[in-house]
Amino acid sequence: MGSRWILQGQSVAAMAICGLVLTVLLSACGGSATATPIPAATTAPSTTGGATTAASSPTTSGTVAAAGSAVASGAQPKGPLSCANGSIVALGSTALQPLVEAAAKAYMTKCPTAKINVQGGGSGTGLTQVLQGGATIGDSDIFAEEATGVDPKQIMDHQAVVQGFAMAANPSVMVNSLTQDQVVSIWTGKVTNWKDVGGNDQKITILNRPLSSGTRATFKKYALNGATEAQGLALTEDSTGAVAKAIGDTPGAIGYLSLAYFLTNKDLKQLMFNGKAPTITNISDNSYPIWSYGHMYTKGEATGLAKAFIDYIFSDDIQTTLVPQLGYIPATQVKAKHTPA
Repeated sequence: MGSRWILQGQSVAAMAICGLVLTVLLSACGGSATATPIPAATTAPSTTGGATTAASSPTTSGTVAAAGSAVASGAQPKGPLSCANGSIVALGSTALQPLVEAAAKAYMTKCPTAKINVQGGGSGTGLTQVLQGGATIGDSDIFAEEATGVDPKQIMDHQAVVQGFAMAANPSVMVNSLTQDQVVSIWTGKVTNWKDVGGNDQKITILNRPLSSGTRATFKKYALNGATEAQGLALTEDSTGAVAKAIGDTPGAIGYLSLAYFLTNKDLKQLMFNGKAPTITNISDNSYPIWSYGHMYTKGEATGLAKAFIDYIFSDDIQTTLVPQLGYIPATQVKAKHTPA
């Protein structure tokens, strides 16, 4: 299956302003983000249950990406035109997880004999698990070609959406925009106090994702221009939701989130990059470069329930409801192209 893109015409900024309120239900396991990601080679996710995060899987504490995400206002997804039976696991990117969970819930509401178990774990875990058979669908923020130890010839890419990422700061931070040079200086440890980039006299605390994170790889590639982060300087959290919570709890903190997480973490300050906000217009012409495709990988051609579910995410139903309401962008709205490194 090739990539299929659906047109939709709202900006991310406009979506937030329009007051779409998201009600997010926590996973059936009810857990917060665990400090240990799924071991890619040893922990095979459960293939039972619905759009929930298994107890051994990282979830996203207190944020968008909880199992069974629901949209409280706006158009509601209707469900697929036809149902496929069976049980599948979709895991990986916590940036893409809110959309996959919400779509899975909508699918299973219409098709109760289908079981779609959605988990996080990070892009690296998603790519590894789909290769090893521990997942039917591997969700990723990066191309398989950019992942270590992954043979892209064995898996097929389905680019479901474009997802923007932005720097998030604790509300105590008195800075609204950073240049790329300033961002590089912060993450490489050359600048350690907000006063040195036009803010208040306050220590900078950096929140990072693990090295296996596709969100981290995207931020490093497009925000840091590939610069190597200072060792031992940042705190590391295993999920995007955990990063959001830690930023909110830590005065002077800064990190990076996919745009979906700002919708339910409204207390966080979203920083502009080089004076640009992550709108559809700015992402489309690449004047705001910190974005990626939301990839859904399958081992070979998708079949059965996996194919039906991916087809559903590409459908007008999802692309015109959940995609904009959860802060993602239909990929045909973005003229710029990203390619593997």
